[in-house]
Amino acid sequence: MELAGGERPTIVIGGKGSSLSSADVYAVARGLRKVTIDPAALERLSRSQSPRPHQAAVESISKFLTSDESRAALVVLINKLVVSDAAVRPTFPSLIGEILGLQSGHSSLDFGSSVGLVTSLFKLIGKHPDEFVGATKDEISVLEKSAAASVGICAMLDCCASALVKLSDAVAAFSCEAARADVALFDLPPSGDGFFNKDETDVAADMKAFLFGSKTVGQLNTGPFSDTPAGHGSFRGAVRILHGRTREELNSSINVRKNAVGVVSHVKENALVALVLPLAKSIQLMCKLSLGRAMTVATSLGNEEKRKKFMEDFEKRCPSLDVMREQLCLVLAKAASESDSVEILHGVYELLVILKEILAWEAATALYALELDDSIEKPEVNDTACINVNSESGKVEKKGEKKKRKKTLGRGNSILWKVFKDMLSSQNDASTDNVATFGHWAELLALYFDPEETRLDTLLGKIKEIVESNEVRRLPKIPKGTRDFGKEQMAIREHAFSVITSVFKRHGAVSLDTPVFELRETLMGKYGEDSKLIYDLADQGGELCSLRYDLTVPFARYLAMNNINSLKRYQIAKVYRRDNPSKGRYREFYQCDLDVAGQCEVMEADFEVLKVLTELLDELNIGDYEIKLNHRKLLDGMLEICGVSSEKFRTVCSSIDKLDKQSFEQVKKELVEEKGLAVETAEKIGTFVKKRGPPLEILSELKGSGSSFLGNSGSVLALNELEILFNALEKSKCLEKIVFDLSLARGLDYYTGAIFEAVFKGSTQVGSIAAGGRYDNLVGMFSGKQVPAVGVSLGIERVFTIMEQLEKEKNKVIRATETQVLVAILGKDLLLAAELVSELWKVEVKAEFGLNKRVRNHIDRAVESGIPWVVFVGESELNSGFLKLKNIESHQEEMIPRERFAEELQKRLNMV
Repeated sequence: MELAGGERPTIVIGGKGSSLSSADVYAVARGLRKVTIDPAALERLSRSQSPRPHQAAVESISKFLTSDESRAALVVLINKLVVSDAAVRPTFPSLIGEILGLQSGHSSLDFGSSVGLVTSLFKLIGKHPDEFVGATKDEISVLEKSAAASVGICAMLDCCASALVKLSDAVAAFSCEAARADVALFDLPPSGDGFFNKDETDVAADMKAFLFGSKTVGQLNTGPFSDTPAGHGSFRGAVRILHGRTREELNSSINVRKNAVGVVSHVKENALVALVLPLAKSIQLMCKLSLGRAMTVATSLGNEEKRKKFMEDFEKRCPSLDVMREQLCLVLAKAASESDSVEILHGVYELLVILKEILAWEAATALYALELDDSIEKPEVNDTACINVNSESGKVEKKGEKKKRKKTLGRGNSILWKVFKDMLSSQNDASTDNVATFGHWAELLALYFDPEETRLDTLLGKIKEIVESNEVRRLPKIPKGTRDFGKEQMAIREHAFSVITSVFKRHGAVSLDTPVFELRETLMGKYGEDSKLIYDLADQGGELCSLRYDLTVPFARYLAMNNINSLKRYQIAKVYRRDNPSKGRYREFYQCDLDVAGQCEVMEADFEVLKVLTELLDELNIGDYEIKLNHRKLLDGMLEICGVSSEKFRTVCSSIDKLDKQSFEQVKKELVEEKGLAVETAEKIGTFVKKRGPPLEILSELKGSGSSFLGNSGSVLALNELEILFNALEKSKCLEKIVFDLSLARGLDYYTGAIFEAVFKGSTQVGSIAAGGRYDNLVGMFSGKQVPAVGVSLGIERVFTIMEQLEKEKNKVIRATETQVLVAILGKDLLLAAELVSELWKVEVKAEFGLNKRVRNHIDRAVESGIPWVVFVGESELNSGFLKLKNIESHQEEMIPRERFAEELQKRLNMV
């Protein structure tokens, strides 16, 4: 990328709003760019206080890099010095910039320590550090904390790997064409429910973009091709993580006042190593897939003799999997022994070089196979039509030439063919009869696949055009953890919402709505360890806001803000949690809440809320369920009896709450190793949390003579309250649905009394379907005035999952509409349709109309939509003054007077 006359483009460091990229570092490392420091940045440095020169005596082992790596580290150092908050003299980064501009000698720099680096920097320009008054304390601190060598190599890794992400997909698509692979392998549907990997589906979509319009693809679906989306998706994900971290490391400032000079930490270097090890493993997988595809393509190369010569040349000159495995084992061994991070990162970079060479051999193999195949129509190299992504490719025939039907490459691959042939223009005259030709192509492509090559820029530009051209009608996607709902699903949802609303209103609840986002301070500190799942919104230059996590905290905020002391309200709205999506677990979902706030008799509101919950689950008709119930004061008393300190109550409860998903041994291990409890304490907790059963039976046991709970005042209060609650539930004939379970420990910090959780017991595994409890202090957290409250939240998304599964098992068609009548106009007379259907709408008959000459089309529409009645209006009906009315289910037909047809339909619909 050098300019005419050898003049190199310049990268300006420290400019206003500028940032350093991995591509910048790579270009400087390879000698393609020169560096200059923005004068304004130097002026700013000159105004900072410069401490006295300092040389820290730190023992170290010398560390020398390659010339490219040294230059990468130097440009990182310059940027760190310029953007840091340290008192840096402008002469120091300028000196490093001068050394960076030297033609050679960079491999002699010692990056083993700050002292070694300063000494070797001055030595390179023939001076002693004392002549330049050495380096200041702050400058030494920047050198020590910058991890410049590791960050520089990571930037080179990032630049090369980012280029290979798109390139590898393109080469794989090219091989698919040559091997006649089945394009159906890449029909991976996008999904927002967490069951599909986004990187994997993106790779599949990009592959289809290259193969769109191909007439050569066939039925081959062997491993190297079917595994391409997963393997390339893994590589893409690892590179994306590396890119994000490298960008941060390149441009973050260094706080030199955080640690003392001479105290060198290698945490940053070790973190970078941990970051690239998954990349190293994904590179190995990429090499395996690339070689596998190349070998598959090779089976189509001409006759057996040609294939034999090809394999001999390929195995002799192309890097093998054994070479890759040996290099990977070396990297992993060094990482396991905690060797120098630079050596490990350098090893991963070497793996990337191997991948680049293997991809070049794969591309050459596919190109050679396609060149040999006379059944394929190849685009002309100078054909401008094949360069334009959006153009219709076509073959220009000479006058009098007989047209031959040949198979065409995919639209994207036709462009790749042109770009690859342009890259190999010096070899275009080479004979394809000579197997060695493809080897020369591979060696050239390996050179051209380097980020320093302008040809690679051209190729990547074309690849970007192909995948963004929307040729294959790439559909938009939804984020993970979200869902779209079709008409049948919405019919089920609307039915459920109507049942839920009617139950809430039956108990005198009023509706309330609150903003979908709240001030961040309103939500924080209310959810315990789950606070990390709150979605924070970007600062828009004003208030810090977050999406609501539930509906309870906004309700408490509403009560406090409006000084309301008593309210029974319901709310059905969406909430948001930054959780890992799984079956029945989403990031955006509805909650249906009922809360009763205000002073009342003991267990009065708790009873009604639990009764509402049983009514909801019974009337939704989802099947068998149970409601686990416990009391927060009983939990606290239990932990106190077991010897747990009060400050650990909440964190221990969050572990106990996992007992519905994990064994006690797993929870016990967490309590001991992570929460710091003694083994004896954890085992004592185990004897209590295993108690569960019929409420009155367990209650009797806990209140019996000799019970350890009787000596704890909080536990006694809880047991007395639960006795009142259980007796009330028994009178209301819903106690049989309740299970007294001492392992229930709802993790939210705001619960103070009874807590409960409903669990579905049917075949559809969805976990908890409702939960709630008493929270007497939550409103007071906002206003300082205590307003006791109790509430329940129905996990409606999981209930919908159950309802949808039940409908499938019934094999019953779900009606998405409530249409009662279809007015079928046998023609295209919109005015007639408007007149007739408006008469029905006026008397509140649910009706649709259709304009079509064919009777069968109207009947099919009615059957498909479940519309029970159809009124046929044709020329004969208009002439006679009678309309034909058909019952779709019974197939009976009758004639009704035109002037009374709305009235007649009302009678048949039992509306009058």
